[in-house]
Amino acid sequence: MTGTVALLEELVGFDTVSSRSNLALVERVADRLGSAGARIRLSHDDSRSKANILASFGPRAPGGVVLSGHTDVVPVDDQTWSSDPFALTERDGKLYGRGAADMKGFVAACLAAADGFAAADLARPIHIALSYDEEVGCLGVPSLIEDLLAHEGKPELAIIGEPTGMRLGDRHRGFLGFRTRFEGRAAHSSDPSAGASAIYPAADFIGFLKSVGHRTGTGSDRTTINIGRIVGGSAINIVPSACEVLWEFRPVTPQDAGETEQLVSAYLARAMPPEVRQSTRRHIHVPPLWASGGEPALVVAAALGGIGPPFALPFGTEAGFFQAAGISAVVCGPGSIAQAHQPDEWIERSELDAADAFLTRLVDWARCRQS
Repeated sequence: MTGTVALLEELVGFDTVSSRSNLALVERVADRLGSAGARIRLSHDDSRSKANILASFGPRAPGGVVLSGHTDVVPVDDQTWSSDPFALTERDGKLYGRGAADMKGFVAACLAAADGFAAADLARPIHIALSYDEEVGCLGVPSLIEDLLAHEGKPELAIIGEPTGMRLGDRHRGFLGFRTRFEGRAAHSSDPSAGASAIYPAADFIGFLKSVGHRTGTGSDRTTINIGRIVGGSAINIVPSACEVLWEFRPVTPQDAGETEQLVSAYLARAMPPEVRQSTRRHIHVPPLWASGGEPALVVAAALGGIGPPFALPFGTEAGFFQAAGISAVVCGPGSIAQAHQPDEWIERSELDAADAFLTRLVDWARCRQS
């Protein structure tokens, strides 16, 4: 398989930081995959400035595999780079550029494999699914999966190509982000009883969240809670009428996610002073990926060259969305997460070679009618 590095160079050249449109890259990738013979579907965000790409090879039927990645990258602001972050540069076998590891390297390997997908007599479909805004909360992938299930057969498994050094990631915590707002009544601080402070119940709530963040387990197998930002009050001599708390938690399993949300909801329902109103809005929801044992995606990815034993990922991915849709999922891709989001981000050529070999074996798997 050739051309992966050249394709990575082209992909890195598109500035697809999440705050910007990804349409120029989408149009180029859709054109290439369409020319290779794929069935192409785009699904846009509300502003129509961003789009997901779904490219399908082989029969329009249930089964097969989704190769899932994302097109956006994190910013380079306030980072010092040795070369242009949006121009791929090679030094000593390392390919430098924003997104080289996270995760345009995997996308480039999928594009390079597309001609082979098209030429093969596939008994099971291969889908390349590229989403927008993964870096800011996996915002695009729900509509991508919805589009996939509505217009193609339900896949058997999904391989998410985040950088794992081609190791097999079979579980990771989810990420749920919330904004809780408290509204009281302002008054002059010379007579606090004339008002209703919004900060006091917010402070009690923060203490409650701290007490909840005690789940058993260690490392990536432990649910954690974090308070990221507190905004409230206007002056030292005014009883604050409003306070907002931005907080998140990272559950290990869907059950843990539900239990934690119920705990918090029950506290807020019983603990509010009558003169204070509160509202809580969930604005980020990335479900966890959890290992239930004997996952088809894990078995297949291992047979294709994924490196075991399976491990718990320290970061979240869109894999939990596929699992929640009833599609077995595993995370396995080229590059190192240690390079992601860093200045002088890089991926080794050897990692791209490993991804190319993995996808070549995938063609042989998709030719067969039995797992």
